[in-house]
Amino acid sequence: MRSFMRNLPPPAWLRTFEAAARLGGFTAAAEELRLTPAAVSQQIRALEAQLGYPLFRRLPRGVSLTELGQAYVPAVRRAFDDLSSATAGLFGVAQGRPLVVRAPPSFSFLRLAPALGGFRAAHPGIAVRLCSATWAETAPEERVDIDIRYGDGRWTEAEIHRLTASGSVLVAPPGTSFGPGPRADVRALAALGAIHIIGCESFWQLLGRTEGLAEAEIACALSVDSSAAALELVAAGQGVSLIAPDLAEPMVRAGRVVIAPGVLLEHEQAHYAVLPAQSDRRPEALLFRDWCVAEFAASP
Repeated sequence: MRSFMRNLPPPAWLRTFEAAARLGGFTAAAEELRLTPAAVSQQIRALEAQLGYPLFRRLPRGVSLTELGQAYVPAVRRAFDDLSSATAGLFGVAQGRPLVVRAPPSFSFLRLAPALGGFRAAHPGIAVRLCSATWAETAPEERVDIDIRYGDGRWTEAEIHRLTASGSVLVAPPGTSFGPGPRADVRALAALGAIHIIGCESFWQLLGRTEGLAEAEIACALSVDSSAAALELVAAGQGVSLIAPDLAEPMVRAGRVVIAPGVLLEHEQAHYAVLPAQSDRRPEALLFRDWCVAEFAASP
């Protein structure tokens, strides 16, 4: 083992390699690492010499990864992420700054807040600041360390982890009669009043086309800006609404709403954990990401 450890490249060389690979060039890596481009080039050449294989192709303008370089990048990145996570998990928050987590209000209220005690018990040295924003574009008061978003996952960030199932279920007030068949009558349910969620109005239009309903049959009875508000209205008997399954789950368990049997509207929207660029990533955020993936993947 000692002989093997002595053969590992110096961490500084590996960090330089990862930065150059991620940023696509030695100059950009030098700016991020506060080195000169010549120092970056020298470290990469030393790493290649120790490994015995080229990691970059030198081009007239810039560089590109070789096949071996492309294969090596994920392993190096995982190693640094694992080391960062282990350090934060064992020794707490060195910066003394809380971990800032941003999430949509409904996800914060219905899913994240009730489960957050599990993360705090596992990592008591990490203070968490939870802030809410309905839309990802909303500017936070401070830098966000990990962002939980609702959408199709097609954002510009490099690292995006899906947390929940996509699609929507149709929720109705307790005691709603669905009839004898295995599938609810969507037309009859829509007649109770369609509660629309601002930003997701197209879901009702899509359901209407799928079920062959006229536009008048799914007219908006009420419009709200969050799934939590829609669920409260449904629980109060004010109508029915299309809700993400993970958000409906707590209210269903509590017996406050029911899911219409056999009705699942398929679309790509779901909740995702989004991490900032590698250079801005805190080890505590990696721990929180891993906890989120495990916590919400285990949910029904």
